[in-house]
Amino acid sequence: MSQRPEPAGLRVLVVDDELPVREELSYLLARDPRVVDVHVSGSGADALRQIERGDIDVVFLDIAMPGLTGLELARVLAQFKVSPRVVFVTAHDAHAVEAFEVNAVDYLLKPVREERLTESVRRVVEAGDHQVPVDDHDEIIPVELAGVTRFVRRSDVRYAEAQGDYVRLHTSDGSHLLRAPLSALEERWADAGFLRIHRSLLVSLPHVTELRVDQGRCSVVVADDELQVSRRHTAELRDVLVRRAKPADEPA
Repeated sequence: MSQRPEPAGLRVLVVDDELPVREELSYLLARDPRVVDVHVSGSGADALRQIERGDIDVVFLDIAMPGLTGLELARVLAQFKVSPRVVFVTAHDAHAVEAFEVNAVDYLLKPVREERLTESVRRVVEAGDHQVPVDDHDEIIPVELAGVTRFVRRSDVRYAEAQGDYVRLHTSDGSHLLRAPLSALEERWADAGFLRIHRSLLVSLPHVTELRVDQGRCSVVVADDELQVSRRHTAELRDVLVRRAKPADEPA
């Protein structure tokens, strides 16, 4: 798909297999002055055909649809050279966890309030105006905060802390709860430089600024936080940090 000129406003496609939802979203979006055109589709397959014409800027996309689901469609769109931005609209917040690798702009829960939809359009416009290069392998993590789903990049996570059935992700702008076991993140994020330093802590090595040893006890400093390293993980951590610190042409 070739590059297309940006229009004076957003050209929107609403995709949902339920007619009342399509009509309501279409009506609300048409009221927004930043939207110049609203199309609708009742299935993922039909939506894909419309998107392939190249005149859609953003897709408001239901997830749980028969046939081609919203997540499957979003993954197809991610392969386009120039793809429309995606906003998920769903009745099930659990689907946020399934959207890990999809670079969506926003995630709305039904029924959608007009003020929340207005905020979503603002995010879409901002995403278009301020696109930055993103590592293709940088995972996108949906997290819940006060009923709003936000998306955090894995590269922004300094460390992850186990809290019962959840993991708290610590970033520069605060912390976010994610319903997932720490062991699952340890396995999935190992190649991205995350290392287990304690049974309840997973740290991003690129964010480690200091390694401290005091009376045989080891800790690492990440931003302003000092994190204790368990004895069983100390040797591995020190070995990994030393290897990372060596110049590329120096033998290990």
